[in-house]
Amino acid sequence: MKRVFLFPGQGAQYPGMGKDLWENSNAVQELFEQASDAVGLDLKHLLFQGTEDELRSTDNAQVAITLMNLSVSSALRERGIRPDGVAGFSLGEYAALAEAGVVELNDVFRLVRIRGSLMEEASRKWDRPDGPPGMTAVLGLDPSSMEEILRSLEEVYPANFNSPTQTVISGTAQGLARAEARLKDAGARRVVRLKVSGPFHCPLLEEARKKFEEVLKTARFHDPQIPLYSNVTGKKIFSGEEARALAGAQIVSPVRWTQVEQAVKEEGFTEVLETGPGTVLTGLWKALFTEPPCKPVGRWEEIQRFSL
Repeated sequence: MKRVFLFPGQGAQYPGMGKDLWENSNAVQELFEQASDAVGLDLKHLLFQGTEDELRSTDNAQVAITLMNLSVSSALRERGIRPDGVAGFSLGEYAALAEAGVVELNDVFRLVRIRGSLMEEASRKWDRPDGPPGMTAVLGLDPSSMEEILRSLEEVYPANFNSPTQTVISGTAQGLARAEARLKDAGARRVVRLKVSGPFHCPLLEEARKKFEEVLKTARFHDPQIPLYSNVTGKKIFSGEEARALAGAQIVSPVRWTQVEQAVKEEGFTEVLETGPGTVLTGLWKALFTEPPCKPVGRWEEIQRFSL
């Protein structure tokens, strides 16, 4: 058995997430306390009683999802289930950094809290009278055709390469509106504006990247103890210093998730677990591979079923 944990990213959050884990796992309760102390927030209140809007705000969402992802891995560890490799989608990469032993837990929660605040601040500078910046999922158009169209447009960029038929773009409100019209004309089956508060993984957040790279210097980055894959390159990360550099670049670089999935598949993992809230990564994996299937284990009942 060779097992990989895949950690979901921002957008997977929902009110009340993790409550079932907290009620059934001492390790999860301890993790909630540690994370709350690290960022100076009552994260139990945020996750269990926070509204959808509160959880959507980038500065809250990033620490909340990271805590949820690591709560799932902690509950699995309590039952003797550990990964042989890890990857995370966008924000999920920070849970992967912790699980691979690259960044210590206190630093992980501190970093994602600051990262979220810097990204929220940078995003608000692109608010315009016609609306805030954001992201749009483009379905049914191959990535190369989409990239060609975006090259002729301003303030809109490819952000997430999710599957052969699903790409997410980031941009200003005007940039997204222009791109959505062009992409529909080019044959996109659907374009769906996402419920996020910023234009993530694109050059519009360059200011956040610069500031965050200074913050990254305050944390220790160790070499990975197990295989760890980068969103920026789609390949393995081999050193702590490489991980630090990629953590800064990730803010303005597209998420190359299909390449990450290909690398995971080539590594020969025989069990793939979506280790966090929701089933988005399970669906994206299925778009490329049927075997081995990706199994969601973000709820207590799923963890119990899986580990029996």
